[in-house]
Amino acid sequence: MADAADAGALSDLSRLSLEELADVEITSVSRRPEALSGAPAAIYVINADDIRLSGADSLPEVLRLAPNLQVARLNASSYGISARGFNHSTATANKLQVLVDGRSVYTPLYSGVFWDARGLMLADIERIEVVSGPGGALWGANAVNGVINVITRAADATQGGLLDLTSGPEDTVANLRFGGRLGGAGAFRVYGRVADYGASRTLSGADGHDSWDQAQAGFRLDWGGEGDAFSFQGDAYEGSSEPVPGARAEGVIGGGSLSGRWVHSREGGGVLETNAYYARDYRTVTSGIKDSLDVYNLDLQYALAPRGRHTVVVGGGYRQNRDNFRGAFRTSFLEPASRTTRLGNVFAQDEIDLSDNLVLTLGLRLEHNSYTGLEYMPNARLAWRPTDRSLLWGAVSRGVRTPSRFDRDLINPGLVAGGPGFVSEDLIAYELGYRGQPAANLSVSVSAYYNVYDNLRTAEASTAAVFPLVIRNGMRGETYGLEAWAAWQVRDGWRLSAGASALRKDLSLDAGSRDIFGVDFAGNDPDYQLSLRSHMRLTPTVDFDLDLRSIDSLKKPAVPAYTEMGARLAWRVSDQVELAVVGENLLHEQHQEFVSGSLAGRAIPRSVRASLRWGF
Repeated sequence: MADAADAGALSDLSRLSLEELADVEITSVSRRPEALSGAPAAIYVINADDIRLSGADSLPEVLRLAPNLQVARLNASSYGISARGFNHSTATANKLQVLVDGRSVYTPLYSGVFWDARGLMLADIERIEVVSGPGGALWGANAVNGVINVITRAADATQGGLLDLTSGPEDTVANLRFGGRLGGAGAFRVYGRVADYGASRTLSGADGHDSWDQAQAGFRLDWGGEGDAFSFQGDAYEGSSEPVPGARAEGVIGGGSLSGRWVHSREGGGVLETNAYYARDYRTVTSGIKDSLDVYNLDLQYALAPRGRHTVVVGGGYRQNRDNFRGAFRTSFLEPASRTTRLGNVFAQDEIDLSDNLVLTLGLRLEHNSYTGLEYMPNARLAWRPTDRSLLWGAVSRGVRTPSRFDRDLINPGLVAGGPGFVSEDLIAYELGYRGQPAANLSVSVSAYYNVYDNLRTAEASTAAVFPLVIRNGMRGETYGLEAWAAWQVRDGWRLSAGASALRKDLSLDAGSRDIFGVDFAGNDPDYQLSLRSHMRLTPTVDFDLDLRSIDSLKKPAVPAYTEMGARLAWRVSDQVELAVVGENLLHEQHQEFVSGSLAGRAIPRSVRASLRWGF
């Protein structure tokens, strides 16, 4: 049986009108289904067709499609990904919440994401919703500067078989999936994925010796009857990096997860959702440091049926993290080595129809964590629709980043003495935005923001001799910026998409702070980013895609500005088979995107590969 969802219908989204794309259903802004055109937030949606047309072979590379994200590759396996600044030079950005089918994948080790562990089968992704701006009122702590919500397809949308293979001198990735029916009301899919990613380069062009590989397998079951829907899914992965001469250990990652969801729709219109999951991740780095994390999570949500002018969503959740960190000889370690932390929350949000074209949204989340106790994250949004094709919105929100284990427990004898008094970083954000269609063939989104931060992390001298350093909250400041993107349907079969962002930061140390790194250590961000993508259907069976991005320089550590281009030429041999040639970073033999103190001088090489997609 041919996989129609991949071999045939995958090309249909590129034929939708801009108005139809504006009506795509999203859930990240209000935790209930709504049209993108009416969402009062800076949200960009990457759909399944965008992913396929990009030719990307990993989730971080797919996220480059979002103009409201900064994506910087450090080496073969590490990325720094952030929204609205604070992308850290050690690839440990910590102000972004990332979810995969409702499962939070950020680590409490440093409040960030290990992107090398997110080996998803890209053909199974339905869409990725990227919200820039605080999302704490609904998604909790760590959703300070944004939320990335990855939503995969239901099993009944991935029937039949699919082989998705891409290979070149740098990278080889192979995906195999098969889906079928379970009686009259259920469906399943199983998949396997293997990937071998080539090494980065030194600035002189030598091999960076950091190639890595990963294998992953998983399944998903969906079934249900009248008023009820159930899903159960799981995955397991393992990966390793190229052996390093003289290293104390081999770099290894691994883990897996199991999650279940029940959605019950009541006759009166209310919807109850229950989501539970368990996840385990472990890694060993070449210095000999080992870390493992077990997460147990339960979330409940009830969307009440609209009553009068009010549409209310309420919910709550509980999470337990059990982390075990083992240092190596003459390396940093955490004290205590093992720690169990707990996180409980309740939230409520009410959308109030003040008039036919004016909606006020009020939300509040109360969250209790093991480090600082109770935190509150309120949110107020006002949306006005002057016409059916335009939306003006404004928002005031509070976000917090609660302490991580690195903030409180990091010890390196004589150098770092932890941060026993570290409290939550907090943000008050002010936003204004416009989304609309000035013409039938043109869609535009523009948002401006002003963020006020307090209690930002610093590393402070504890004595006149400087060391050991103590981690404290000795920085504050403001950031402001602009994000904009547009899509123009030039003619039938040709669409241009453009994006731009600008960021300014004004950070300062508190009076009396003895921080030794300065405000630049808070984040290494470009002042601007520009992107342009072109999708052209040359013939009914041949597509040609180009993408161009220009990124401003980074200040400290310094990285030059760069401009790069990617291209994809694809031929649909039949409804079941597509062949393509993909090029990445074509303008230069190699370029640098990010710098870490221990990995300075790494560059990303040009890459050209062939791909095959076969539905059967």
